[in-house]
Amino acid sequence: MKGVAFCPAHITGFFKAHLENNQEKLENLGSMGAGFSIRQGVTTKVTIDKKNNHDSNFKIITKGYQSDKTDVSEFVLNEFLKIGNFEDKFFNIEHEISIPVGYGLGSSSAVALSLSFALDQALNTKLDKNTIGQIAHNAEVNCKTGLGDVLASFHGGFEVRVKPGAPGIGTVEKISTDKISVIMICFSPISTNKFIKERLSQINGLGGKMVNRLLESKDYQHFQDMSLEFAKYVDVMTPRMQKIVNELTQNDIKCGIALFGETIFSMIPKEDESKVLKILEKYSDGVIINSELDNIGARVLNN
Repeated sequence: MKGVAFCPAHITGFFKAHLENNQEKLENLGSMGAGFSIRQGVTTKVTIDKKNNHDSNFKIITKGYQSDKTDVSEFVLNEFLKIGNFEDKFFNIEHEISIPVGYGLGSSSAVALSLSFALDQALNTKLDKNTIGQIAHNAEVNCKTGLGDVLASFHGGFEVRVKPGAPGIGTVEKISTDKISVIMICFSPISTNKFIKERLSQINGLGGKMVNRLLESKDYQHFQDMSLEFAKYVDVMTPRMQKIVNELTQNDIKCGIALFGETIFSMIPKEDESKVLKILEKYSDGVIINSELDNIGARVLNN
């Protein structure tokens, strides 16, 4: 019994959190906002054997970029264990992560969603896609690793989350673009929980207005302007980030900030790729990711 699934990384440019304290309904919590999914992400393989003499009923290993936590994966697995009689099974779970973890690229949601799809395939539980997505969303909210990334990466593309919640409850409006490149530079993680709680009403006021503004313009250049405005407003711009933003702006290149990490992204026409890379490659302490939009979203891989 095997399953393999992929979930793209997702970058949020601005958001409005919905965190009502009704823990019975995790699937109703989440965020509105806007962002995009890219070609890199997390591929998860699940192989199921007999439990035999194993002390535990699962093993989780990570290839590529490392995550220091397995709580999201364990939550997803435990939800599937409630569906059937799997006490005699042993779950080998392998996450291959091709994006830095903790840099605002939605790695935990990609772990949760790819695992949820892979488990459904391996166990042949035949859940509908929204239910698979809801398990992953609930894992993220419960473990406090994200709010809206599962809904967004479930659908893929460049999107506005117009109603918060898990797949099947929250809704997105996808915005079509010409074929563009997405180039990012990642420096370090940013810890944000404390100040988000302290300034949530301020953040939500601006994030809500921006959702409406982007729905009117439906323009990725406008989205990047708003992302910069939002990052400055919530005060996550480090001097290093500001320096790069200034240099890109002086060269007529728009950019935005991934929430939440010390990560700058630029959505650009393909012909501007070399111009952006020339600027970013001067900063040798950053990880550069050169990608495109992933318009498909999370899916099972039949290979």
